[in-house]
Amino acid sequence: MGRFILAIDQGTTSSRALIFDQQAQIVAVAQQEFRQYFPDEGWVEHDATEIWESTLAVCRAALAKASLDAADIAVIGITNQRETTVVWDRKTGAPIYHAIVWQDRRTAEVCRELNRAGHEAEITAKTGLLLDPYFSASKVAWILDHVDGARARAEAGELAFGTVDCWLLWNLTGGASHATDATNASRTQLFNIIDQCWDDKLLRLFNVPAQVLPEVKDSVADFGSTVPGLFGSKIPIGGIAGDQQAALIGQACFEPGSIKSTYGTGCFVMQNTGTTPLHSDNRLLTTIAYRIDGKPVYALEGSIFVAGAAVQWLRDGIGLIEHAEQTEAMAAAADPKHQVYMVPAFTGLGAPWWDPDARGALLGMTRNTGPAEIVNACLRSVCFQTRDLLQAMQSDGCDTPAVLRVDGGMINNNWLLQCLADTLDVAVERPANTETTATGAAMLAGLQCGIWKSVEELAGLWRSDCVAKPAADAADRDAKYRGWQAAVKRILAKPDIA
Repeated sequence: MGRFILAIDQGTTSSRALIFDQQAQIVAVAQQEFRQYFPDEGWVEHDATEIWESTLAVCRAALAKASLDAADIAVIGITNQRETTVVWDRKTGAPIYHAIVWQDRRTAEVCRELNRAGHEAEITAKTGLLLDPYFSASKVAWILDHVDGARARAEAGELAFGTVDCWLLWNLTGGASHATDATNASRTQLFNIIDQCWDDKLLRLFNVPAQVLPEVKDSVADFGSTVPGLFGSKIPIGGIAGDQQAALIGQACFEPGSIKSTYGTGCFVMQNTGTTPLHSDNRLLTTIAYRIDGKPVYALEGSIFVAGAAVQWLRDGIGLIEHAEQTEAMAAAADPKHQVYMVPAFTGLGAPWWDPDARGALLGMTRNTGPAEIVNACLRSVCFQTRDLLQAMQSDGCDTPAVLRVDGGMINNNWLLQCLADTLDVAVERPANTETTATGAAMLAGLQCGIWKSVEELAGLWRSDCVAKPAADAADRDAKYRGWQAAVKRILAKPDIA
């Protein structure tokens, strides 16, 4: 058996491949961005074929960088952008439409109709999710209803649906494996997280035929092997988890109450709640953290749609910066007397507001407001949204965390790290290995092939890089947060949900 693990980390803006050794240390990394499509207001799409081609390219590039071949790889783990929806032809393997991305809001009215019909309570009880276009179910139905002949073909068993992990697995195995894991299934709004199965009532509500669905396996399982032509010889695939669950695993949050927050395109706070699902009264999501040996572990999650994407907008949308790294010094240089707030609701607001029709705004600007103040407001918006989520979790019965473990591209910014600690009044810990999402996928795959024997062994691999401790004046912290809450209420499309 090979001595290394190949982890595929397929994200919203890029595909990445990382090779890990048996101490969960990174040996090589390759990354490739791909195109984003915005065909209409609130619509976000990807070319699923480009996702696959970029994934294959980075896997080959990582192997080349490490001077390894397929025989050196013991197993592959996959982690992926969740909820993004692909429908393809089972015979040709060709997608019938672009992938509809998790950020996409085109099915908001469908979700509202189901809500008005009184279905949300049952859907939430079965799936842990709210009725929102964020999830896959309404996206699948939209594709079947808007591509000529697609619904009839789906009912005839000619089409397959999958989230991105499932799409990659299909291609890696040459169509031999149409499967997903429990974490990704739990984000479709079609999977009953209590009974651990696709739910017939949900399929009827969303008008999704069962014939398109993949098999649901544990997060640690035999998912098949790659076809020899891809890398020279077969490589087994042994672990799959959605990106936020993979980050929870990579952060070694195996104990109930442990919590992490990931700052990538969006921001996702996830707290391990153990073997019993915790119902939220504050519009947070109950989800499967991982499933091993048929035993699900649950988590409570708050999802923020826009975090790093706001920094990307500063760069690509309005040209305020040339590189994301500039934001650290610019935020620090902002005039502290300014009270500028950015609410980055570019595609609606996620938890705890869940307003798909809200839109972004910059509030509190004066003639003296400059680029530094706007950058400062952008980064602070991420901190304020994180506080929204932690307060909602505590209201739902979760303990106030002693430490929040953080990861994602944004947390290399030390100013942001301290701002988080000050805004939350909680210590914020950055791991030595910030590639926690890919690490989580590698850990799952390593469990399957026997490189590691238990989650306790995995927890022993985690190392801290630094801890930011709260240092802000309490009155100032709370005043800034009240300003944030007022700013959010100004842009809500439905003020009654505030």
